[in-house]
Amino acid sequence: MKIEKSDLLLYAVTDRGCLKGKSLEEAVEEAILGGVTCVQMREKKASEEEMIEEAQKLLKICHKYNVPLIINDDYNVALKSGADGVHVGIEDAPVAEIRRIAGENFIIGATAKTVEQARLAESSGADYLGVGAVFPSPTKTNAIRITPQQLTEICGCVNIPAVAIGGITAENVHEIKGCGHSGIAVVSAVFGAYDVKAAAEQLCRAVRDTF
Repeated sequence: MKIEKSDLLLYAVTDRGCLKGKSLEEAVEEAILGGVTCVQMREKKASEEEMIEEAQKLLKICHKYNVPLIINDDYNVALKSGADGVHVGIEDAPVAEIRRIAGENFIIGATAKTVEQARLAESSGADYLGVGAVFPSPTKTNAIRITPQQLTEICGCVNIPAVAIGGITAENVHEIKGCGHSGIAVVSAVFGAYDVKAAAEQLCRAVRDTF
């Protein structure tokens, strides 16, 4: 599977810590039914075996709706579980190394906070960028902020699509209108909602108004 620009409209990153009494599987399915177009599984405290098992459960749900499943950071878990790809941060394994190991049909997303990082990720074989934090993030309180102008510059300097990430809500997403992003990535704005499906629907409507 290769990622399409349309797959990045509403990119949801999982966080067990903000679920309101639902299982992760229930929340992911509700999110997809509400319009989520890509799911990233982020598990910071699980073992590799636990992550593979969870990824395989989520993969069944995601593929039921033709939604890609991306694994945060760990490309070995992604490959062993059969997930569609991995998203790596600046301090994780180099994109070029992952591409060499995983092949062309494996999705690789990369974090970029500068034009230089974005260009390096693209030239190394990344399929898309995650750019941010565009607002203060409740899940990454130490995240480096970027301005709407910087977001525009980063999105405009590469030919691969980019998602804006970091503290985005349906109420503030209008502040990045016209910045060149292909979509938004959110965590608590979807998975922290009591009604996950309704939250995803609201975010879908809001992000479409920013193009």
